[in-house]
Amino acid sequence: MARQIEIPDKLYFKIGEVSDLTGIKPYVLRYWESEFNIVKPSKTKTNQRLYKRKEVEMILEIKKLLYEDKFTIAGAKKILQERHRGRSTTQLTLGFEDAKTKQVLAKIKEELIEIKGLIAKG
Repeated sequence: MARQIEIPDKLYFKIGEVSDLTGIKPYVLRYWESEFNIVKPSKTKTNQRLYKRKEVEMILEIKKLLYEDKFTIAGAKKILQERHRGRSTTQLTLGFEDAKTKQVLAKIKEELIEIKGLIAKG
């Protein structure tokens, strides 16, 4: 089982830092950029790659899929696409599950209906 990697609390990471953190060589990171469209580091004026924390986390996920779970690149792409699709709908619904949130939303709905009535009266 892989050890949990502590990602420093920074906005951006240079390719060398990402390589050191993840254990992935810079040339492999550049290759993964071309294969996985979810890894898109921004570039400085001098063409230095700058990875966001989210991209570093994604690189670690790709590494796990390829090296530990033994997926092919095509298989890893498919898994990541499925997770991304599932995550977008899951996050939307999970955020409104607890009773307190439902209560707040009900109150907002009441107030909006009240505002709509006031607007309709003109």
